[in-house]
Amino acid sequence: MYVRHLTVGDFRSYASAELPLEPGITTFVGLNGQGKTNLVEAIGYLASLSSHRVSHDAPLVRFGAAQAIIRGAVVRDGRESMVELEITPGRANRARLNKSPMTRPRDVLGQVRTVLFAPEDLALVKGDPSERRRFLDDLLVARQPRWAGARGDYDKILKQRNALLKSAAPVLRGRGKQRRPVEGTDVESEREDALRTLEVWNGQLAGVAAPLLYARLRLLRDLGPLLGKAYDEVSAGQSDARVSYRASVREEMAARIAAGEVPEIAELHAELLEAFAEVRPQEIERGVTLVGPHRDDVVLTLGEFPAKGYASHGESWSFALGLKLAAYHLLRHDLGDDPVLILDDVFAELDSGRRARLAAMVGDCEQVLITAAVEEDVPVELRGRTYAVSLGEVTARE
Repeated sequence: MYVRHLTVGDFRSYASAELPLEPGITTFVGLNGQGKTNLVEAIGYLASLSSHRVSHDAPLVRFGAAQAIIRGAVVRDGRESMVELEITPGRANRARLNKSPMTRPRDVLGQVRTVLFAPEDLALVKGDPSERRRFLDDLLVARQPRWAGARGDYDKILKQRNALLKSAAPVLRGRGKQRRPVEGTDVESEREDALRTLEVWNGQLAGVAAPLLYARLRLLRDLGPLLGKAYDEVSAGQSDARVSYRASVREEMAARIAAGEVPEIAELHAELLEAFAEVRPQEIERGVTLVGPHRDDVVLTLGEFPAKGYASHGESWSFALGLKLAAYHLLRHDLGDDPVLILDDVFAELDSGRRARLAAMVGDCEQVLITAAVEEDVPVELRGRTYAVSLGEVTARE
């Protein structure tokens, strides 16, 4: 699979741009702030409906414009399809596939698949758990796009359950709070009603959380061996890079999961319900949901030590790069074709040894898109077709 042509309109710094692409390696060279990363960001957005640089869409639309357009011609197995996204801040985005409107933007997920590595990915090792959860869930969706809907359902139910915990807090805390009951009722009956409602939301949340947790665990089980191999190749050593899952369920189940076990969905569902019951007093006191995939973490270790806080800067780069390369090889194996590999301004951050080893690892990928401030940062064997990017102008170099 490869992107044959990219069109953007009112996207970031570009009023418009047309970019022909080919299989193999393409390099975009330009100083910071000239617009090279905007181009690969657009391709990444086609694949994931999100940006690797910002958490919301407004910055993607050129200043003064009402909406942005991204259009990509994608070739897979000799057949071409056209994916188009319309980004409108404050309104629902729209998508078309081969000029036909889609019911939801996520219906085009899977048409373009990318694995993108950028300096921001150092947060996978050094950042908060949310960074690692997002990496895992984005890979889950790239592997099987239907999980985008499951993630959306989980977030919606979680929001509603949290709203209940906050709004009903005085009732749920019982007689200890001085309050006036609704006319014709008493405090205890109101509390029982609120608890019954909470039980309903427990069932709803566990119903979507258990399959999501199961899918994450299976994904991590498949990713682990690939991570170890990729880390060793990047770092030219054997440092026993490993990944495990820290679940927010009860201690016994959490220990089984951390050891690599993948319980069945029914068992995870039952465990989540038990965990909700156990932490109910704390949830009522704090007004938030304390159990579920949104509270979990992916634990990265080098040997016996956690990578976060113990790994050197170079080791952290190797770990982050190893995660992305492992994701690439997992998708290649599962899907039978190569995702587009995007290396966004990363060679300047790597020492000469890691640069050379990375170049050797990605040479056989079907399509690689590289950005760099100066051409000398990119290993000679990866320079390929080169575009110069300056003030939003993209010019092919001879």
